[in-house]
Amino acid sequence: MPAPLSGTQFTLTRGADTAVVASIGASLRSFQHNGRDLVVPYEADALRPGYRGVTLVPWPNRVVDGRYTFGGQEEQLPLTEPARGHSLHGLAVWLDYRAVSVGEDRVRLEAVVEAQTGYPYRVGIETTFTLSADGLVQTVRATNLSDEPAPFGTGPHPYLVAGAGRVDDWTLDLPAASVLHVDERLAPTVLRPVDDGDPQRFDFRIPRTIAGAAIDHAYTDLQRDDAGIATVRLTDADGRGVAMRWDAACPWVQIHTADLDPANPAHRAGLAVEPMTCAPDAFNAPVYPFDTGLVVIEPGQSFEAGWTISAID
Repeated sequence: MPAPLSGTQFTLTRGADTAVVASIGASLRSFQHNGRDLVVPYEADALRPGYRGVTLVPWPNRVVDGRYTFGGQEEQLPLTEPARGHSLHGLAVWLDYRAVSVGEDRVRLEAVVEAQTGYPYRVGIETTFTLSADGLVQTVRATNLSDEPAPFGTGPHPYLVAGAGRVDDWTLDLPAASVLHVDERLAPTVLRPVDDGDPQRFDFRIPRTIAGAAIDHAYTDLQRDDAGIATVRLTDADGRGVAMRWDAACPWVQIHTADLDPANPAHRAGLAVEPMTCAPDAFNAPVYPFDTGLVVIEPGQSFEAGWTISAID
């Protein structure tokens, strides 16, 4: 019998938590706490809707026009977002990851991003999903298997669910002071304080309902606790919901209210919260007047980042 369209399934359990990871794209297919969805799920034998739950490597978000220069070499990536003319969410979203360690509450997957047109670097990817007392922890470790430095970025793509209803009904706590504005093609333009220009749309430092705000933007200048952890919280009217947190390896976070055709059942059904090690279009870091956070991995060296999703009861 062939594998489901989403690949090999790995079910993790610990206490009240159950998560299912699919091997295609190292994707978080579902995550429940006491039977309550914390992310928007999809069926095992369904073609994964968009980038739902996928692991983004070797860059998150967009490379504008698919073009960049690195190490003095101009590169042109395939345009995987044809409507806007960009290269979107890396090169591994349809890779079938191989399991190298499987347990009741954890799975470790591996894949290799092979050198190819537009990204002439071989990078090994190891990602581990673990259910712990703190929630579902994912780590991504990238190793440069090439003979020259490689540009790199990573992040996850879950759509968080606070409870009944939709994005408009939920309260967002987003401790970010700056937002990266974009043009009509979602290419970055200028970094501004969240209270400059349209605070009703962008400023959620004081928790409030999302209501009709339409957001598909990257935030930075994150407020962190004494341990250096940033936390985004999404709650329903009863105070239940879901939290996502990460350390300084991710100085950016993309927030997307999942605005689709209103007839689409996925329209505003979950809030994408995507911690990122770098800004959108970070491969073109020299053209921006702010720190994009682009990671450069030297030959034989590794880089690691991680994040945690947990229930708010």
